[in-house]
Amino acid sequence: MNTTVILRAAFVPVLALAACSRAPEAALPDAASVINGTSVAVLDTTVAAQFEASGVAAPMSEATLSTKLMGTVTAVLVTEGTRVAAGTPLVRIDASDLDAKSAQADAGIAAAEAAFGEATAQAVRMRALYAESAAPKAQLDAVEAGLARAKAGLDAARAGKSELNAVRGYGVVRAPFAGVVTHRFADVGDFAAPGAPLVTIQDMSRLRVAAAIPASYAGAVKRGAVLHVRIEGADSRATVEGVVPSAGAMYTVNAIVSNADGKLPSGGAATMQVPRGGMERLLLVPVAAVVREGDLTGVRVVQKGRAELRWVRLGAVRGDRVAVVSGLTKGETVVVPPAGR
Repeated sequence: MNTTVILRAAFVPVLALAACSRAPEAALPDAASVINGTSVAVLDTTVAAQFEASGVAAPMSEATLSTKLMGTVTAVLVTEGTRVAAGTPLVRIDASDLDAKSAQADAGIAAAEAAFGEATAQAVRMRALYAESAAPKAQLDAVEAGLARAKAGLDAARAGKSELNAVRGYGVVRAPFAGVVTHRFADVGDFAAPGAPLVTIQDMSRLRVAAAIPASYAGAVKRGAVLHVRIEGADSRATVEGVVPSAGAMYTVNAIVSNADGKLPSGGAATMQVPRGGMERLLLVPVAAVVREGDLTGVRVVQKGRAELRWVRLGAVRGDRVAVVSGLTKGETVVVPPAGR
């Protein structure tokens, strides 16, 4: 027992000396070669055949706002990226020249109300006289006509004021719906003219992906079907809104993607997995096994007890798995790293 202890104590300095003389890079195994995770065999799997269609993810609603007034911009209350609610003021335009017109309209209404009141009183008196046979029918008709003209004049004056108020409302450009300001075309001091763009706003809470497919595949796509889409590298699900003919022997599939968190980019390039009928065989690996470095995609393949990174070309995503077009063969084993790594 004591001899063993002495031998171990004597051997420790030797090990320490050997470790110190060893090159730093050889002190530990290559971390990339360590099998850390779950090994999954690559199998040839039969799945429903799909066609990968390319398209663009556009916002459901987009509006470029202008005004019907001619005037100087006095305030721009938003910038690009500002989130706004429906009715939020975006741009204010000088409408001070309408103040005088508003005063004139108020005066016109007052005059019309006075004339209408006088005509009403005359009509009441003339009706009483006519009832007592103290006034001829022609005189009553003239008074009734005067009352009608006074009423029409009052209605016209009030309508003019309502129209003026509507025009004054164009002095404040408001958001027609909740969304994000994507363009600002005006600054304080600019001259706003009718129809000139001031602000563009988009509702990106939902995106519409429009993709072209061959006419022969159109019959396999039904309204309400849920399809897999990828928008600028991000996977999501889309509900088919409709399928319509387009130019040539092509059809356009419109599908709606929920984007309430705003993580998917509006106007981004998109691909849509569209069923084309029949079955096909694919090499599928778990999406979690894919290693991405820039535009390169790869998997860690088990070779002689080590996990070696191999670059591969990927195809369509099928649920939690993705097709490997080239770089792997049936029967090889890939490593799925632990969750969170």
